[in-house]
Amino acid sequence: MSWNPQYRSSKFRHVYGKAASKENCYDNVPITHSVYDNQFCAVNPRFIAVVTECAGGGAFLVIPISQTGKLDPHYPRICGHKGNVLDIKWNPFDDFVIASCSEDTTVKVWNIPQHLLTKSITDAQKDLLGHSRRVGLIEWHPTASNILFSSGYDYKTPVRTIGFHTDVILSMSFNTDGSLLATVCRDRKIRIIDPRAGTIFQVCWWGENDWHEQ
Repeated sequence: MSWNPQYRSSKFRHVYGKAASKENCYDNVPITHSVYDNQFCAVNPRFIAVVTECAGGGAFLVIPISQTGKLDPHYPRICGHKGNVLDIKWNPFDDFVIASCSEDTTVKVWNIPQHLLTKSITDAQKDLLGHSRRVGLIEWHPTASNILFSSGYDYKTPVRTIGFHTDVILSMSFNTDGSLLATVCRDRKIRIIDPRAGTIFQVCWWGENDWHEQ
């Protein structure tokens, strides 16, 4: 089976955006320059989190949605990683819990105080170990609380280790009920995985001109 995408004009070609006023923007946020192809920000109904520059390790900021304007240069940070933070994701079941992963091979889960941050947080609620190389992606399960998937440059996704990949995992995502996990790998294959059974449901790969199933 092959798949050929059909290209068509965007329905939004006549839609134009308008920049927000300065007082409604987040200003003076020191965004990191070391995120590679990963995400450097995440948002939920209460907070925006941004991976930031930090000497001697990895850190990110957590800013209340309503706290727009110029950020204080000494604003507290979440700073417990020993290497650059590569991805951050909010827990879909708890607006005050966020996970981060790093070049230091760890995944950390953090509790964010319900009041405004008054000092930097260095101690995580949980430290998750299992990768042997840097961890580039994390993803919370969409329907089961406290289940977190991670993808590292060791081509694995522990704690249940899924080791079907032969190269770096570039992206991963659950379906709506969390029964299947899709990964995109640098080996030009998309794998649909049953995460509970730890088995491959389907593989699609890029041929010369289109996608094929195997």
